[in-house]
Amino acid sequence: MGRSPACSLLQRSLALGIYTQIGSIRFIGNPGRSGPRNHLTERQQFASRTTLNYVCAVIITVLGLSYAAVPMYRMFCQVTGIGGASNLAQHGDEKVEALQKVTDRALKIVFTADTASHLQWNFKPVQREVTVFPGETALAFYTAENPTDRHIVGISTYTVLPFEAAKYLNKIQCFCFEEQRLNPHEKVDMPVFFYIDPEYVNDPWLIKADTITLAYTFFEAKDGMKFLPQGTPSPHNRVTPPTRAAVEPA
Repeated sequence: MGRSPACSLLQRSLALGIYTQIGSIRFIGNPGRSGPRNHLTERQQFASRTTLNYVCAVIITVLGLSYAAVPMYRMFCQVTGIGGASNLAQHGDEKVEALQKVTDRALKIVFTADTASHLQWNFKPVQREVTVFPGETALAFYTAENPTDRHIVGISTYTVLPFEAAKYLNKIQCFCFEEQRLNPHEKVDMPVFFYIDPEYVNDPWLIKADTITLAYTFFEAKDGMKFLPQGTPSPHNRVTPPTRAAVEPA
């Protein structure tokens, strides 16, 4: 049985009304989306600003620590004794004058040199190694050269390996933790005057350790950087150091 024109017209009117209602609901819902979307954007912007602030704070902190690394390292070594920084001696000390050489155990002292990536120096030990006896003073040299066309001020730290040996390595004269200014194309010899405490041979942790490594690293420093009050004498200060010729046999 076919449908009457009136029935078909009624069905079309109902369908059109339902579609219109659905469309109006959708239209009403669309403007509401802009609110959460804008709110989410503001939250993202706030999160981005917060992240940027944290990153800037970390960068500033790292830069500050890099400038303070050498003095912090020195203070740490002086407190803990790691690296031998607390073992400083001078000519005339009773212990130095009363040293007794232990001749039944020879020790090999190995010297290494390194520079920070931004320091344009040629830095190396004059001798790769020396053999000493505990209680015997020894003199070694490092060479530093500035191949650039500007003056550069460097400052060095050092490490003693094995760490257990650090407290027995006593330096009478050294260039560590002190400014070393090199003019353009200048080359200098820097001495390390030291001895190994005779008590080294009695340390059970060092019974099989017959090799000690003394490693120096140079960093570039700014002019005027000081770690000691001005005018304070220091065994590290490179003032009229002994020359290599003075200790080499004729």
